[in-house]
Amino acid sequence: MTIQNHTLGFPRVGLRRELKKAQESYWAGNASREELLATGRELRARHWDQQKQAGIDLLPVGDFAWYDHVLATSLLLGNVPARHQNQDGTVDIDTLFRIGRGRAPTGEPAAAAEMTKWFNTNYHYMVPEFVKGQQFTLTWTQLLDEVDEALALGHKIKPVLLGPVTYLWLGKVKGEAFDRLSLLNDILPVYQQVLAELAKRGIEWVQIDEPALVLELPKEWLDAFKPTYDALAGQLKLLLTTYFEGVTPNLDTITTLPVQGLHVDLVHGKDDVAELHKRLPADWLLSAGLVNGRNVWRADLTEKYAQIKEIAGKRTLWVASSCSLLHSPIDLSVETRLDAEVKSWFAFALQKCAELALLRDALNSGDTKAITEWSAPIQARRHSTRVHNAAVEKRLAAITARDSQRDSAYPVRAEAQRARFNLPAWPTTTIGSFPQTTEIRGLRLDFKKGNLDAGNYRTGIAEHIKQAIIEQERLGLDVLVHGEAERNDMVEYFGEHLDGFVFTQNGWVQSYGSRCVKPPVVIGDVSRPEAITVEWAKYAQSLTDKPVKGMLTGPVTILCWSFPREDVSRETIAKQIALALRDEVADLEAAGIGIIQIDEPALREGLPLRRSDWAAYLEWGVEAFRINAAVAKDETQIHTHMCYCEFNDIMDSIAALDADVITIETSRSDMELLESFEEFDYPNEIGPGV
Repeated sequence: MTIQNHTLGFPRVGLRRELKKAQESYWAGNASREELLATGRELRARHWDQQKQAGIDLLPVGDFAWYDHVLATSLLLGNVPARHQNQDGTVDIDTLFRIGRGRAPTGEPAAAAEMTKWFNTNYHYMVPEFVKGQQFTLTWTQLLDEVDEALALGHKIKPVLLGPVTYLWLGKVKGEAFDRLSLLNDILPVYQQVLAELAKRGIEWVQIDEPALVLELPKEWLDAFKPTYDALAGQLKLLLTTYFEGVTPNLDTITTLPVQGLHVDLVHGKDDVAELHKRLPADWLLSAGLVNGRNVWRADLTEKYAQIKEIAGKRTLWVASSCSLLHSPIDLSVETRLDAEVKSWFAFALQKCAELALLRDALNSGDTKAITEWSAPIQARRHSTRVHNAAVEKRLAAITARDSQRDSAYPVRAEAQRARFNLPAWPTTTIGSFPQTTEIRGLRLDFKKGNLDAGNYRTGIAEHIKQAIIEQERLGLDVLVHGEAERNDMVEYFGEHLDGFVFTQNGWVQSYGSRCVKPPVVIGDVSRPEAITVEWAKYAQSLTDKPVKGMLTGPVTILCWSFPREDVSRETIAKQIALALRDEVADLEAAGIGIIQIDEPALREGLPLRRSDWAAYLEWGVEAFRINAAVAKDETQIHTHMCYCEFNDIMDSIAALDADVITIETSRSDMELLESFEEFDYPNEIGPGV
């Protein structure tokens, strides 16, 4: 049996963020719709050709999205909120953008669809909205049009479709309450129609994504898969596709489904290959997700080869990326500033395609010379001094319970802080960052390009900080911030000042819509060579008699919003960052900064997909925060800020952070979040964001 390879999806934005630029130009009225559509066609054609040239056998079609693939599925099904609908009921690209950006057909503002994280990644999807009695029809033919495009170019393809059960799982009910799973029979005819159209085009395989199958689903949701796939069976071959976790807990359900293949994530899941082979029907294809689709590291292909070789030849086998390559930058070859040794450790989307080709060839031929050569740099990395810092590892190993405890319990600290600050009963403050104006961005850009010397850059930043302090005093705020004019991004700024991080020139990945981010990469043990925020905090404090907060991004957030190492645990990385920032807290305190805010917006985002794994994650996540903060003296007030819509299920852990003050975003929830803290009897101080 000859082994083939495929990818589950490819980055959409373009190497130079061409899609982002085309979108924003269209929205601004500076480009026509045809110009926008032409950019999409060019990107799709280029990306298919690049994957093919890199050695991919079966190309994904339907992974491209103008804003978000879940939103594209909503339009496919005719699921358009009433406030965004065209009067004649038609759907076009402007309909899609109105849902994503918040506009009515008249151009007036209309609430955008809610946006939330795609499982446990840093990509955001637009949450489908469901109303009672909703009707679904095939109204947006983007998938079929792109299949026609790819076939006309002569490609061997595999259409990609978000599965119906996962689609319903990802949505929310609006208006009158009802069970959204009851809509399943209403959307299945549209799926049947799409599959029939694909069959007419001679398609053999369809990748139908059901990542909900890696979750701990309620029984009624798990039971819904069998009738769903009974209804979809028979027209062509279905590759049931899962990712971000293993499928073993739900394998009994999966093996009853009338599909012809299963994709599993063998990077992030704990599924045993031999066990999968034993339990899957003998005539099923197994797609092995062996190359990490959501990181930047070169794969050790000798390990991947050993992992899968035992079943090669025993069943139909494809090798694949673990998930869509959407979460990886596009091309490492354009990175000209990376250190050569570090660059040899990386693989972006195109290099991951090449890895799949090398692995396929080795499995088919038995010749492992090429994969051995490919794997040599990542194996050599294990012994690199760029990775290992003996002092950091020794300090981490020496952590005790005392290192994560403040000197005194909260009531004692609160008394000391009241005596020091003498704040009113209802003190006012802001969260921290002020708008990054065009002038501030221009200062930073000129400095980075060498058009502005350090002295003039610092003078410019100092003036913006001074104006921020003056404005807050004018408004009568009680606790001030310096506005963070010197910072480009709340994670990138700290990564630039910590050893163990590197940055790319073009390592862009899509966050949502037209927003792209360039995450730092954790390449080794993390340490702080010198103070990061102290100088600007001290300067700001010198301008006022009111307290100015020191502002830090917390260790879990820095971890979650970076590309992490794969050779150590996330817990290890978080605690190394915590130790580095602990020293920053001590230095801020020594400089006279009495209030220090440690932001952890990603604490909840980092939760594992399965609730049974939450406790272990929350234990080390909370410990990392406490290690960061516990060096502070009783009279130093530690704040944290979080902006979640749901606290109830992690309230114990939020209390365990033992921050003196927590500020929360409540303006969008009509103060409902405060009820969670009241019901829990939260012991420390709360600052509702209004």
